[in-house]
Amino acid sequence: MIEHLRGKLAEKNPTYVIVECNGVGYFLNISLHTFSLLKDQENIHIYTHLLVKEDSHTLFGFAERSEREVFRLLISVSGVGSSTARTMLSSLSPSDVRDAIAGGDVVTIQAVKGIGAKTAQRVILDLKDKILKVYDMGEVSPQTNNTNKEEALSALEVLGFTRKQSEKVVDKVVAQDTSLSVENIIKLALKNL
Repeated sequence: MIEHLRGKLAEKNPTYVIVECNGVGYFLNISLHTFSLLKDQENIHIYTHLLVKEDSHTLFGFAERSEREVFRLLISVSGVGSSTARTMLSSLSPSDVRDAIAGGDVVTIQAVKGIGAKTAQRVILDLKDKILKVYDMGEVSPQTNNTNKEEALSALEVLGFTRKQSEKVVDKVVAQDTSLSVENIIKLALKNL
């Protein structure tokens, strides 16, 4: 496969670049993240991923190797295609995507256009262990806490408590123990409401 290209930047657009190498122009689909990192210089070095389908061969370009790694992880998830992965990397930086997955932050992933709750949950379920292992990350809890906190607040509202009243109690509960599950946050909050 084509690992990387080093050549002349013939054309630069927010969604693609054309890199000329020895008289051959390569069309590479890129994310907005890569677009922002590519300088308007004559010679560039860009990492690639060649996606081969029955009816097409599509080349993707990445300014950083880490972005390509995250892209490859994302397209390995059932239901996440190259367009969705590129949209994610255009909306979030590769490190933001990694942190959101490692932290189980469904809200951040779901905020990307075209990604629903089920797809966001599938991405986290399929990739969390891989990302924690590959990037040697410990459990990332701040994002999880925010998600768990929001879910607990929603549940308390359904039970008839006001948002304002619940927030104060839930904030105290989460401040005492940041690793609580949604159920435990609700149980402890109910004791103090």
